[in-house]
Amino acid sequence: MVRIYADESVNVAIVEGLKRRGIDAFSARDAGKLGLSDEEQLEFAMKNRAVIFTHDVDFLRMALDREHYGIIYVHQQKVSVGECVRRLKRIAEVKTTEEMRNQVIFL
Repeated sequence: MVRIYADESVNVAIVEGLKRRGIDAFSARDAGKLGLSDEEQLEFAMKNRAVIFTHDVDFLRMALDREHYGIIYVHQQKVSVGECVRRLKRIAEVKTTEEMRNQVIFL
């Protein structure tokens, strides 16, 4: 099972929904990491062996030349909170940390 770290672009309701469903998820707010640069967010996720869930396209560019434990991207207005929770839960339950390493998933 993978650990999901939601950057500050993500609605915290998604993280709370994942937690209620038993998924190891935390947000930038939970971790006291609001205001960090994208590079610092990626570094923090690496240290915590967590997949980044984001609405920020800058992470897609960074994924090309940096090591990471996975990036899951969704356009903010394309998928509802409930649908994000359902899809992320499925990913978290079937993927391992190593399977997600350096992978990008478009939700």
